[in-house]
Amino acid sequence: MIARLFRALILIAVFWSGGPAARTAQAADAIEVESARIEPAAGSDAWVLAADFAITLPGRLEDAVNRGVALYFVVEFELVRPRWYWWDERTVSLSRSYRLSYHALTRQYRLTLNGFQQVFGALDEAVSALSRVRGWQVIEPGQASAGTTYDAQVRMRLDGTMLPKPFQVSAITNRDWNLPSEWKRFKFTP
Repeated sequence: MIARLFRALILIAVFWSGGPAARTAQAADAIEVESARIEPAAGSDAWVLAADFAITLPGRLEDAVNRGVALYFVVEFELVRPRWYWWDERTVSLSRSYRLSYHALTRQYRLTLNGFQQVFGALDEAVSALSRVRGWQVIEPGQASAGTTYDAQVRMRLDGTMLPKPFQVSAITNRDWNLPSEWKRFKFTP
């Protein structure tokens, strides 16, 4: 029984991985950082990240979600203080993981972050919510010195290590399963 299920998963992974012809349609499918900024948190000395991403899921990823495969997206943030006399000081390095899944019985898409779940009727709505990061506290009070200029950077990527094992093989060989954005770099002065 388990061997038959494992063979079926391998066949599904091979079917979805496609071949060289499938890679040519990759050009428009990506994650891109449209904007990113750090804002003061309301009622606190902390700072929060506000970022917007343009996310276009390849057809294979949409099909995988619709068939019940959960996709994990990771937003990474780094704050670095440049120094001329030594290596740059990495002040903050954080990541946040989102889980995008489809529940077939209720026909709803779910976007989960830290146990908090949002429910959507369409995949486009869930991807739209995933593309907006708001209110993420990235700098604690006292972590950044006032008047000092920092280099900040943010990106989003599909986490292939969280996929089921047969799909991890496809993620290595197929660009549809490898969706990182470029780092968006910007200056920040508290």
